[in-house]
Order: sequence, then structure tokens, then C-alpha cells
Amino acid sequence: MTPLVRIQREDFSLQDEIDALSAGRADIGAVVSFTGLCRDEAGTLAALELEHYPGMADAEIARVATEAAGRWPLMGLVAIHRYGLVKPGEQIVLVLAVSAHRRAAFEAADFMMDYLKTRAPFWKREHRADGTLGGWVEAKADDDDAAKRWG
Repeated sequence: MTPLVRIQREDFSLQDEIDALSAGRADIGAVVSFTGLCRDEAGTLAALELEHYPGMADAEIARVATEAAGRWPLMGLVAIHRYGLVKPGEQIVLVLAVSAHRRAAFEAADFMMDYLKTRAPFWKREHRADGTLGGWVEAKADDDDAAKRWG
């Protein structure tokens, strides 16, 4: 199983991604997805600007996805991360893990999100509702702590 990794400006469809992974297959028992959305931060955020190093971000996410595929018996794994300006309510990231059994799919999706939050080379800057430009969003210690549990 080769994980599918895409970094794109365009939005994505969860259902289209599930359909692509499961079409014609009767051996799949679990599909677990996580979709990260842009929050409006109590009405203060107009958009989130997401930047990345093309090539480096793809390679790092592919490396982590390959690691996930080695840790759990997955039948499919998709990681999609958007870049550019994303408005509140819009989708930012998708992780989709497919397996014969639920535990592998849940754990693989959780693993992928912990690593996407801490190691994927993306930068986020806030565009505020009042028209000002915020600073780059700092990494969170909670995310680092969550990723440590995977060893």
C-alpha cells in the first residue's frame, strides 16, 4: 500500500476520497477520517494563510505516511494539506486511514495528525477580521506532547 499525499491550494471532498479508496473493495472494514477546519477564533479571524516549502513538505508527509503504513495494517492512507488563504469554516487538512479493523485505522489517523501538527513544514499566519495582519502562529507544546507518545 502506497500512501497518497497531496499538498494543494484547492479544497477537497471527503466523500470523493473515501470513494476512491473503497471503490470495488469488500475487504475494508474501517474508514477513519479527520478533517481539520479553519476556526474563526470568536470572530477575530478573517483567514489563515498557510505556507510551505514545496517538495520538502510533500517529502516529509510522505515519509511519515510510509511510517504509518509500516506500523499498522492499512489498506489505504490519504493525507491532503491545503496552502494559501483559507477562510473560517473551510477545510485545511484531511487524513483518511482505511483498514480491515477499526483500531488500526483510528491509530494510524491519530498518528498522522500528531505528526502533521508537529513536523510537517507548514507556517500559518493570521489575517484578522479588522484588516490587520497577525503574526505567524507558534507551535503548541500540547501538540509536541501528543506526538511523543508514538515514540
